Amino acid sequence: MIAHHVLFWLKADTTEAQKAAFRNGLQSLEKIEVVQQFHVGTPAPIERAVVDTTYSFSLILFFENLQAHDVYQVHDIHKAFLDEFRELFEKVIIYDAN
Repeated sequence: MIAHHVLFWLKADTTEAQKAAFRNGLQSLEKIEVVQQFHVGTPAPIERAVVDTTYSFSLILFFENLQAHDVYQVHDIHKAFLDEFRELFEKVIIYDAN
């Protein structure tokens, strides 16, 4: 099992309409056949020193194995998401774990 956790910080001037479109773009990634589990979210209102709530969106995907992860990376839906929304990214951090 591979967990793929992506945190997105969107640019400060991103509009609410762009944020809604971005979230819809993230939702489209669930359609990729190798995705076993899927979650999109925003920071929970938890105030603890160890909790980072500075990001805009969180995407967590689970894949059966590294090969499925690799299929996802080059999938047309994933590439289309990146092409459409990359300009909104201020920062992206990815954590992959097995």
